[in-house]
Amino acid sequence: MSISNNLKQIKSSLPEDVTLVAVSKTKPVDDLMEAYNSGQRIFGENKIQEMAEKHQVMPKDIKWHMIGHVQRNKVKYMAPFVSMIHALDSIKLMEEINKQAMKHNRVIDCLLQIKIAKEDSKFGMSKSDALTLLNSKSYSECSHVNIVGLMGMATFTDNQTQLKSEFEYLKTCYDEFKTTNPIFNTLSMGMSGDYKLAIDCGSNMVRVGSSIFGARNYTSN
Repeated sequence: MSISNNLKQIKSSLPEDVTLVAVSKTKPVDDLMEAYNSGQRIFGENKIQEMAEKHQVMPKDIKWHMIGHVQRNKVKYMAPFVSMIHALDSIKLMEEINKQAMKHNRVIDCLLQIKIAKEDSKFGMSKSDALTLLNSKSYSECSHVNIVGLMGMATFTDNQTQLKSEFEYLKTCYDEFKTTNPIFNTLSMGMSGDYKLAIDCGSNMVRVGSSIFGARNYTSN
């Protein structure tokens, strides 16, 4: 099937209140443009340099989401244009995003990444660290950062019970945080293999790549 057909099929299966982030990492601009020409406007990348290069040459009404782990020294490259950062996982990173956003007179929406997976390789904050950040003096002074929700990456497993328990835990955190942070409106969880289960557990933003674009291109140059 073509990218545009894949996209239509996925969009037709999503509830109206669920936002689709087309994860375009490693994919060429031609593939992204096929999705764009089919109406997709939100694209997710996990490398800042790749996202910045694509932003340079693609239409400017695209909303770019940074979904991968963020190194503080690279924030400046995406600060002029990034629409949302999914992987805010420390006070120091938040302060850097605020500093770079201020330079461009922008307010950048961010999600706190909560570690819900069992794998050590997955990034994210604990629930208590996230609460500490939200209640910190530093956050209250970061006028160019809007924390609008949570993101989580589930364990890479076929065990539906485990996935369900991880997604439900993140939804519980989201509901709890939202009571004191009414600005919260985004719960980003679920990828190609598990987004339907994530939606059943309360996700309203899914990050889907291979189901749209096919397998990723990890060949080295």
